[in-house]
Amino acid sequence: VTNGGKTTLAGKLKKMLPNCDIISQDDFFKPESEVETDERGFKLYDVLDALYMDEMVESIHNWIKSPTSSGVGTEKPQNTCDNLKYTEDVYILIVEGFLLYNYEPLNELWNRRYFLTLPYEECKRRRSTRVYQPADTPGYFDGHVWPMYLKYKNELEENTSNVVYLDGTKSQEDLLSCVYSDIMQELKKLRE
Repeated sequence: VTNGGKTTLAGKLKKMLPNCDIISQDDFFKPESEVETDERGFKLYDVLDALYMDEMVESIHNWIKSPTSSGVGTEKPQNTCDNLKYTEDVYILIVEGFLLYNYEPLNELWNRRYFLTLPYEECKRRRSTRVYQPADTPGYFDGHVWPMYLKYKNELEENTSNVVYLDGTKSQEDLLSCVYSDIMQELKKLRE
């Protein structure tokens, strides 16, 4: 969901996890001139065609082929608990975005899937506090952003399994703790 805390959560996880890097879907938006406009004059940013998804997939594959040359720092994570002492040779890529699980070429790549949700009123409130380039036009949230979120969320629920749904109204600390614990369990499985 837009303004659900995806980027914030990813950034905090990166600081806590070993050999961790982030690829953000927002970095793959097409320029405004290449984004379609609907009959109401809304720029259609909340659709896959507004993104260079092939480039994103290529970036992910390049990272998978060579995570150590992808810019991942070798600094120790801030959390130096015993859980991490056997993870020097593990590399973690967090891919964050809003249309990741609806793009088939990516679906074979995920070890874990997290999906942040927000109720309509909270999402609209948060969205209204953000400044976008180009700026949201009047009615854009109700006329395009929210309907597209509901459409893609429904597709996800119908076609995808193994998704951990997270309540975006919970505190950042609660969300971080939940996802971090889950990732630690995955790392433990890898060590066994």
